[in-house]
Amino acid sequence: MASSLTKESFRPGSPGSGKTFFGHPRGLATLFMTEMWERFSFYGMRALLVLYLLSGGPDARHGSMGGGLGMSLATTTAIYSVYLSMVYLLAMPGGWLGDRVWGPRKTVAIAAITIMCGHVVLSLPFGKGPFFGGLLLVALGSGLLKANISTMVGQLYKGADDPRLDGGFTIFYMGINAGGFFAPLVIGTIGQEVSWHLGFLLAAAGMGIGLIFFLVGTRHLSPQSNVVPKPLTPAERNSWLRKGLIWLAIGVVFYAIVAGTGHFTLNWAMIPLTIIGLLIPIGVLTRIKRDKELTGVEQSKMNAYIWFFIGATIFWMLYDQGGSTVQAFGENHANSAVFGLGFPSSWYQSLNSLFIMILAPMFAAFWLYLNRKRKEPSTVGKFAAALFIAAATFFFFLIPLALAKGGHLVSPMWIVGIFLIQTAAELCISPVGLGATTKMAPAKYASQMMGVWFLAVTAGDSITSLLSNPAVAGVDLSSFNAVLVEAVLCALAGVGVYVNRRRVNQLMGDLH
Repeated sequence: MASSLTKESFRPGSPGSGKTFFGHPRGLATLFMTEMWERFSFYGMRALLVLYLLSGGPDARHGSMGGGLGMSLATTTAIYSVYLSMVYLLAMPGGWLGDRVWGPRKTVAIAAITIMCGHVVLSLPFGKGPFFGGLLLVALGSGLLKANISTMVGQLYKGADDPRLDGGFTIFYMGINAGGFFAPLVIGTIGQEVSWHLGFLLAAAGMGIGLIFFLVGTRHLSPQSNVVPKPLTPAERNSWLRKGLIWLAIGVVFYAIVAGTGHFTLNWAMIPLTIIGLLIPIGVLTRIKRDKELTGVEQSKMNAYIWFFIGATIFWMLYDQGGSTVQAFGENHANSAVFGLGFPSSWYQSLNSLFIMILAPMFAAFWLYLNRKRKEPSTVGKFAAALFIAAATFFFFLIPLALAKGGHLVSPMWIVGIFLIQTAAELCISPVGLGATTKMAPAKYASQMMGVWFLAVTAGDSITSLLSNPAVAGVDLSSFNAVLVEAVLCALAGVGVYVNRRRVNQLMGDLH
């Protein structure tokens, strides 16, 4: 998923150096290059992940390069989904570490090193154990980096009224999608056609280049980025350290017993993570809702927000299958050539970033046009539209699924169409969801609510992982019936939001 940004979610501070980057603070170039190369490494590895897990197994494409982990599509989807859920879950503690322990600048540097080490571990041909350890490092580093680098962009400007602020985030956003577009074309091609491990190593090199840009350019960043906004007191630090060590010890002892008795399997790690990915979002929302310090207006807005959160959970459950279910279908059931020119299936993962760069300006202009005509849909209306369009993605997916029965190869343009519709849905829900999160957040939780929005991604991917896991539900999410049920579910969610739009609007108060 290409990240969407909104200026309201950041705390602008003093500007960086007096030099400019196309009229913006010079530090924007540093953060642009850091984020672009980090996304290059992230999306490049992600383009290979499902294919590598399938390679050599029963669901791999006949004649494809071997040397992978040989897993089934069901297990692969479960692993891929729980990995994405952890990336977004860890954004919350990543933001906390930036605010309370290291400060944004140091946290980003630690994150980049962690990501690079994770990709290096992935590149080593040492089997499943080290590979999943590498995935954990990449997820941890991505969570650390996600919340803090965006904060530093806001700190480059003089304040919320700085006329350059919107343009700065637009440039930064383009860096995200530029990295996401080129990564599968480079890393995907090398990894899928030459060597999986060389592809993962290229992802490490990409993050290494980003780290160099960051360290060399730190002098152009705002001094505020090197400050810990609310440092832990010695008592708090000792308390967190003690609790952390206790839970670590419990985990080590528990898994040592499981492994020592010969019962350990991959599901002993995956299933607890997916359950955590569901319980934490529920727990966080429940804690906020039960806070007696919230005013009546804030409680009402939180009631409205829960509608958005549930809808977003269903949306991301479908959306993120673009990298698993849809990718696997493109690998196994779509023709790998256009006009006689062959291409690796990992290239499909460039489509989302490409369509975002093309469609985002068009959507922005369209909303402005409707606004001038006083016909722009409300927040609730846009959200319902996103769910309807997401449902349309999977209804559209049913056509190539039907055409591929009997072993027929379908045109790759069906996959292109899926990603095109999917991107249109994302451009409806991501800006709306981020804006609604910022505006509806209770004052007490203003700095935490953006992390709460990302928990919808965690919850959605956790549901996908549990559904596809053979040891839990074992649903074949690539089957015609499963795709149909998911499409109907998402459409019903859209109907639910739309039918109750007046009620939700009332709960939102003056925010529409």
